[in-house]
Amino acid sequence: MKEDNRNFILAIVLSMLIILGWNYFYAQPMLEKQRQQAEQTHKLPPQVPGQPGQPVPGQTVPQPGTQGQAAPPAAESSVAPAPGVPQPREAVLQQSPRLPIRTPSVEGSINLKGGVLDDLRLTRYHETVDPKSPTIVLLAPSGSVGGFFTEHGFSQPPGGTVKLPGRDTVWAVPAGAVLEPGKPVTLTYDNGQGLIFRRIFSVDPQYMFTLRQEVENRSGTPVSLFPYARVQRQGTPRVEGVYVLHEGLVGVLGGSLKEITYAGMKDQPDPDATPSQGGWLGITDKYWAVALVPDQAAEIVGTFRHTLNGALDVYQADYLNKAPITVAPGNTGATESRVFAGAKVVETITDYGKTLNIDRFDLLIDWGWFYFITKPMFWALHAIKGWVGNFGLAILIVTVLLKLIFFPLANKSYEAMSKMKKLQPEMESIKQRLGDDRMKQQEAMMELYKREKVNPLAGCLPVLVQIPVFFALYKVLYVTIEMRHAPFYGWIRDLSAPDPTSLFNLFGLIPWTPPHLLLIGVLPIIMGITMWVQMKLNPPPPDPIQAQIFNYMPLIFTVMLASFPAGLVLYWAWNNLLSILQQALIMRKNGVPIDLLGNIRDSLPFLKRKGESRSGA
Repeated sequence: MKEDNRNFILAIVLSMLIILGWNYFYAQPMLEKQRQQAEQTHKLPPQVPGQPGQPVPGQTVPQPGTQGQAAPPAAESSVAPAPGVPQPREAVLQQSPRLPIRTPSVEGSINLKGGVLDDLRLTRYHETVDPKSPTIVLLAPSGSVGGFFTEHGFSQPPGGTVKLPGRDTVWAVPAGAVLEPGKPVTLTYDNGQGLIFRRIFSVDPQYMFTLRQEVENRSGTPVSLFPYARVQRQGTPRVEGVYVLHEGLVGVLGGSLKEITYAGMKDQPDPDATPSQGGWLGITDKYWAVALVPDQAAEIVGTFRHTLNGALDVYQADYLNKAPITVAPGNTGATESRVFAGAKVVETITDYGKTLNIDRFDLLIDWGWFYFITKPMFWALHAIKGWVGNFGLAILIVTVLLKLIFFPLANKSYEAMSKMKKLQPEMESIKQRLGDDRMKQQEAMMELYKREKVNPLAGCLPVLVQIPVFFALYKVLYVTIEMRHAPFYGWIRDLSAPDPTSLFNLFGLIPWTPPHLLLIGVLPIIMGITMWVQMKLNPPPPDPIQAQIFNYMPLIFTVMLASFPAGLVLYWAWNNLLSILQQALIMRKNGVPIDLLGNIRDSLPFLKRKGESRSGA
């Protein structure tokens, strides 16, 4: 048995060394490499329209169409190429005339040279928890660092000769115009061939832009044009890189959710095209997104693309209407679409999906496969937070409510565990009587359980019940923007981030920032202590291997959860404390003595009582 103990301890040590070594020598260098690559992309020249898969004005590229019918051309680019090294965002913004945008949620401008939405800041969100830190930049013009923009326009059938507005087109606007909620602005362009193009922009107080495109035909011949729209990102952004979160290209097309990561998009040699009626598509980050929303009654072809300009990766989501709008002489044709550009606020996204009848627009937020658990968890936390004013308090209250819901199940489990404790003397007697005959020991134990009507697996039920709750809360904390920068009290200023304190700099007393691997804060330590105390309510298992496992579990979980969101660790610690109280009450009810100090002493070899049988405690 001593040999088994030594092997077990050696396995535990080696496992921890492997985990720590993998994190230090592989995970952390990979994150640093991704950061450097993201920075490097901003130093490379931006994409020049005309690369493979990226049509330019005057070109028409067939898209998938119905056999025997003329396929509509691909979306043309009206964004001016910017040769050389990308310039700072502010410098590029000053190079063209602009229409200001001002709403309670966003500020920015529309580039009148090309009529492109390429400048947007989210005024309600900051880069850090410091309210004086810069606000979030969402959109940036082509040719600037991190170019990210949306564009709408018309394409024409192969052989068409209509002069369309392009990347050098300067649109006319009324003097002093500002795009504000309830105050749409019309951009106008006369092509000199009898066609008047208008782009009428409007915006709501949140994050939805509506664009109505009109074509007035003053010529003597009818005109057929295909509406298109696209959102393009120049360069690969830095991503979280975790399996519980999707970042990249996303959309609902053809009735199905499509999610393609940046890495997955680069691995696809051809564009990913899907016919669809309505739907939506775009590019999403963890908390922000830009999504194109066509007319939900229109037949479109939605496409995800990846192209290269030198070493710069360029990602694009676009759609092209299958049916053209045909404008007879003397008439005006029009098409309307929308752009969502902003923060993925759950209530806002849900309202847009319902009021605008957008197919499953709520999937812009990555609820995951277990959405039926994650969504109710979010709404419960959100509702309680509205009552108490703090998401940390909401987590504590939801934990209590969950305890009440599962109280009968937990009671049965703890009662079974209490009965098991009463059987400890008989179990010890069986082990001593049968020695090393494991088979006979198991048979005798099963007979004992059957006679006393005890289920030895019943004690696992609270843990099994906690797993889906734990996952749902983790998903809510990690994915929803409502949790971003949500404070608790004291040093916890962001429940969605790990505890910022560290045991290895004496919780800030030493002026040194330890590496990420050593960030074991106050809250994870509290969680580990409560977990350890809960385990010590029970006497150590007679099997020394099991006893060693139970001794090391709180330490392992403390290290593991140190890098998890503080809100999740808060939930776990509070749940442990409630479980301790509940288990202690049930033990007293069933006449089982609570020898917490004795159990703690017996779990520590240097304090273990000599010459005293724990089975009789």
